[in-house]
Amino acid sequence: MTNAYVPPKVWSPPESSGGRFANINRPVAGATHEKALPVGKHPLQLYSLGTPNGVKVTVMLEELLALGHSGAEYDAWLVRINEGSQFGSGFVAANPNSKIPVLVDHSLAKPLRVFESGAILVYLAEKFGAFLPTATEKRAACMSWLMWQMGSAPFLGGGFGHFYAYAPEKIQYAIDRYAMEVKRQMDVLDRHLAESRYLAGDDYTIADMATWPWYGQLAKGALYEAGEFLQVHTYTHVLRWANEIAERPAAKRGRMVNRVMGPPETQLHERHDASDFDTKTQDKLNPTT
Repeated sequence: MTNAYVPPKVWSPPESSGGRFANINRPVAGATHEKALPVGKHPLQLYSLGTPNGVKVTVMLEELLALGHSGAEYDAWLVRINEGSQFGSGFVAANPNSKIPVLVDHSLAKPLRVFESGAILVYLAEKFGAFLPTATEKRAACMSWLMWQMGSAPFLGGGFGHFYAYAPEKIQYAIDRYAMEVKRQMDVLDRHLAESRYLAGDDYTIADMATWPWYGQLAKGALYEAGEFLQVHTYTHVLRWANEIAERPAAKRGRMVNRVMGPPETQLHERHDASDFDTKTQDKLNPTT
């Protein structure tokens, strides 16, 4: 192989790593600028973007509201990660890892921050007593599949998604390596869902809410435009599960919140009231002729 990369003895960051998100990549943490986080009228304040990790939480909040948990009312503020908004001082104070989503609960005497999407789902499930089974066996199944998603999705997103869709050049070894792993993961899900309605059994749980925005959207061909490449239509049990969740009204609403891509009628950049779905979607704010 010619021009093979030989790692130096001591690594140093390149001037530009290339790729879609090169402008926000850096090898250090911490804030780059001063900016306080806005705070709305509801107890729960969410700072996010409608990526799969962000959708997990907005689906959960909409599902809680659909169950009648009024305490789950929330403000969802848009964080444009491609512009580096996650490196503002207020955001870093809420999440030192500078990743979306982050939740701040103002219903307590001292506002409480919760970061990492899986942790937010567990926090909300325990706070409202919903979507997390209490029976030992079912709870273990739910937590197992939740942790499976948290550990597996980086191979799908940062691995396959990056090299297939966002890297400055196509590297066959990297794409083949991650495509193989993603297809293995889809097979894991498909075999399981052949025998189970939802991931933790007959009941819809936070494990499904965490997994659906990633693997459900992949099965429906809506992630990285890689459906044909990965032949996702062959995972029929994953597709059945994905379609069932997609028909839930709360899932439909949750997928719209903080969304900045797709048809304008599917985008609700910020959500501060349930009525926003009717009055503030982007097709209504910016009607096309």
